[in-house]
Amino acid sequence: MANRKKAPEELRSHRWYGVKDLRSFGHRSRTAQMGYHKSDYAGKPVIAIINTWSDINPCHTHFKQRVEEVKRGIWQAGGFPVEMPAMSLSEPFQKPTTMLYRNLLAMETEELLRSYPADGCVLMGGCDKTTPALIMGAFSMNLPTIFVPAGPMLRGDFRGGFLGSGSDTWKYWAELRAGNISESDWQDVEDGIARSPGHCMTMGTASTMTSAAEVLGLTLPGAASIPAPDSRHAQMATLTGKRIVDMVWEDLKPLDFISAASFDNAIRAVLALGGSTNSLVHLIAMAKRAGVHLSIDRFDELARTTPVIANLRPSGKYLMEDFYYAGGLRGLLCNIKDLLNLDLLSVNGQTLGANIEGAKVFNDDVIRSAGTALLKNDGLAVLRGNLAPHGAIIKPAAMEQHLREHTGPAVVFKDYNDLNERIDSESLDIHKDSVIVLQSAGPQGAPGMPEWGQLPIPQKLLKAGVRDMVRISDARMSGTSYGACVLHVTPESHVGGPLALVKDGDLISLDVQARTINVLISEAEMRARRAAWSPPAPKFTRGYGTLYLKHIQQADKGCDFDFLEPEDLQGTHGDPEIH
Repeated sequence: MANRKKAPEELRSHRWYGVKDLRSFGHRSRTAQMGYHKSDYAGKPVIAIINTWSDINPCHTHFKQRVEEVKRGIWQAGGFPVEMPAMSLSEPFQKPTTMLYRNLLAMETEELLRSYPADGCVLMGGCDKTTPALIMGAFSMNLPTIFVPAGPMLRGDFRGGFLGSGSDTWKYWAELRAGNISESDWQDVEDGIARSPGHCMTMGTASTMTSAAEVLGLTLPGAASIPAPDSRHAQMATLTGKRIVDMVWEDLKPLDFISAASFDNAIRAVLALGGSTNSLVHLIAMAKRAGVHLSIDRFDELARTTPVIANLRPSGKYLMEDFYYAGGLRGLLCNIKDLLNLDLLSVNGQTLGANIEGAKVFNDDVIRSAGTALLKNDGLAVLRGNLAPHGAIIKPAAMEQHLREHTGPAVVFKDYNDLNERIDSESLDIHKDSVIVLQSAGPQGAPGMPEWGQLPIPQKLLKAGVRDMVRISDARMSGTSYGACVLHVTPESHVGGPLALVKDGDLISLDVQARTINVLISEAEMRARRAAWSPPAPKFTRGYGTLYLKHIQQADKGCDFDFLEPEDLQGTHGDPEIH
């Protein structure tokens, strides 16, 4: 943290506005064209507000208003706000998956900040991939930065009970397919499951990643837990606008306080929350942008000693609105503070310890202690074996516990279309102990590694009462999903990983406690199958897709583009010359 206040001439924007030359004349005259007087910006920090609002992103519908509240704070603190719309990764609508475009938004964020006169930035996101994408881009540029989380939507409503987005979608879809609820019931679920602005109110990827951002120190304290429609969310937006101006004068940048210990804290929080499996891919990519080496093995190491204490769906009972009322993330962090490094700084210039001091838990069923935890450990587990030499992931808290150690015959689907066509066929040779395997669903195979990993249970088994089975893929799974789903199998099948070589009837063995996932065939048979395997055709032949396929890394490396890794541990690639 800087010991002195910057002088106005030291502002990055001074090179655009403060120099007496022809180019600066153009900048000033065009700013006047937009209705601003020189007194609005001269000698003041220019704050870029990277806003991922879009008419087709329901999670961010309130950002039209929130951005005005952020601007209000910036004006009040003596800054000059400049809203810069960026690509909106709308999880419910964008196909084949927002993950295909996470790195594109990260690139856009970085380049917006580099190419325009930004002294600092406010990042506005929340819907799953927007959080890591915005932060990845901001880390690479390394200007003073604060993140504004979108906040969870209100609890869903269904006939006197509460609905959780995603989790109850899968639950009631299974009941509909099993014939246990009517089309009218299903319509009521559809009408009541999403009834306000904000992202998923379960502990899905959105709340997982916004919580991780707060623990990393990138938001104001308590920001990630506030429901989107709550007036305190609007207050937080204005306070964020005020604080970013001070951060510019202090020259407090994210890489001044982000470290390997910061990511350990974030991982601990994700595990205690029962957070999304997607957090591995995103946090590894974010860490690399900050010059921090983070491997999937670190997640597994910390999972062995971190209790799951948030009783939130899909692992538990409650929803994010309940979590906020029960004390929110600050309350949860107090209950695991012995596992955290409390001396790390955050955007408000205070330590994590200071930021959670005085926080209380008001409902100890929603936010539990270590002694009453949902699970004593293993919120997530990293598996290895001959089926996943570079690792795979499973969420033990969200699966039926009798499946933690299981061996069964594989039922293999070559791709997602094959799965859709055959999964409900009465002639499909499958039983409750079978292991469903989906190939070609990874970063290159799908492409984009979609959230296909919660593979559907065949209708005939649903009707027989089966609600969980071991399922394996190189895909991801929505953080709102549940089940004994082995995900992120690496290397993926599309590039010749062992998953591509599995055949119907092969016995597959899962042992969560031993952290193993193996196909029970000989090495000689594996070599023979590999020799007979042919690489499939690429999924793209033009445009952004070809760039993606050429440079995308595997899941254990964070699925970032190889050319976006930092040139040095400072994580910055330099500013453009102003001509």
